[in-house]
Amino acid sequence: MSNVDKATVIREIQRLAEQNGGVPVGQNRFVDETGLPKYLFRGGLWANWSDAVVEAGYAPRQLQQQIHDDDDLLRHLAELTRDVGRLPSLGQRRMAKKADPTFPNSNVIEKRLGNTRQQIERLRDFIERTPEFADVAALLPDVTDEPAVPDEPDDPDAAQPIAGYVYLVRSGKYHKIGRSNDHGRRAYEIGLQLPEKLEVVHTIQTDDAAGIERYWHERFSDRRRNGEWFLLTKADVAAFKRRRVFM
Repeated sequence: MSNVDKATVIREIQRLAEQNGGVPVGQNRFVDETGLPKYLFRGGLWANWSDAVVEAGYAPRQLQQQIHDDDDLLRHLAELTRDVGRLPSLGQRRMAKKADPTFPNSNVIEKRLGNTRQQIERLRDFIERTPEFADVAALLPDVTDEPAVPDEPDDPDAAQPIAGYVYLVRSGKYHKIGRSNDHGRRAYEIGLQLPEKLEVVHTIQTDDAAGIERYWHERFSDRRRNGEWFLLTKADVAAFKRRRVFM
């Protein structure tokens, strides 16, 4: 799919929007129905899904104000569960919202679908009525057990996102992805612990350092070697370097 151009993607966005009553579908549904890869909206052709939708002729404010019925909420939640391999945490839902403005706000999900246990029960009912999500059932915890995904009320990063930097540094053939409110000092501290010279490859300024760090860790999870160290390809590094600010 590397030869896909913007015109092709825009036509598909418009085609699916027409079938959806003039409202653009979400990123996950778009990928499912077209087979086009998500990396197109993660630095491939656009910085994010919202930019692609705007270029296709749809206003972001209309997307943000889209009203979701309960089944639409459950569909979004089921798609994200499939993507992350388990019932998503609050942080993962927030990252999904950053990447795709059509994804519902977490407070809407909780108000309409209830707490974690109730969300699991509602999802199981939805899956029984929607065979295309049959595979998601195996990813949900048993509601008789303790909830596998905490609501994270005591997580200071979740309750109050902290501004700072997410950095990419290299030592030898390995890269480290971390966060700090002073990336220069942090790079110096890490460098003292390593036998090889440490090179600062790139930093991203953000208003949610913990959330953006988590995003990159999950994106490159298959390349993780130890702790926050990763064996990245040139394309991986290029994707990270395309981001300078992530607000």
